[in-house]
Amino acid sequence: MNSFSKAFNINKDELRIRSFEFAGHTFKVRVPLTVESDLMNERLKTPNELLIKKFFEEMSKDLTEGTDKVVITEDDIIYDGNSIKKFCKDKAIVQERITLMLQYLVPEENNFDMNTITYEMIDELFPYAIQLELVKLISETISPSYNVTKGK
Repeated sequence: MNSFSKAFNINKDELRIRSFEFAGHTFKVRVPLTVESDLMNERLKTPNELLIKKFFEEMSKDLTEGTDKVVITEDDIIYDGNSIKKFCKDKAIVQERITLMLQYLVPEENNFDMNTITYEMIDELFPYAIQLELVKLISETISPSYNVTKGK
């Protein structure tokens, strides 16, 4: 606790907790410090290459020959004008972003470390559409837009 927080007797951990309602459940969210947000953004700039390779192998296993829609290059496959490697990279980034955003949730179980959650755990619990909705709600809770705050 620094002198500024002592002057106001502020518990920064409690101050950084906000909540939102979704599907009848109240979720608590820890608002990240600027440095935490910056670290998340840096992580998203360099997606997991092993995961990209895994996705690429899965998606390209049946595309072994070129056709009018499939062009095979040295390190990529272009399907109907779209790079499969780029799609795999985007998929890895989305999964990483979902995981990092859901790690901002405050668990009801006190000793649970949110840094231990994986995308596989999230995907097993929530359908993809719910994952996207949760990310949206977490983002809005962390940093409300002007439209949300203007009426307050």
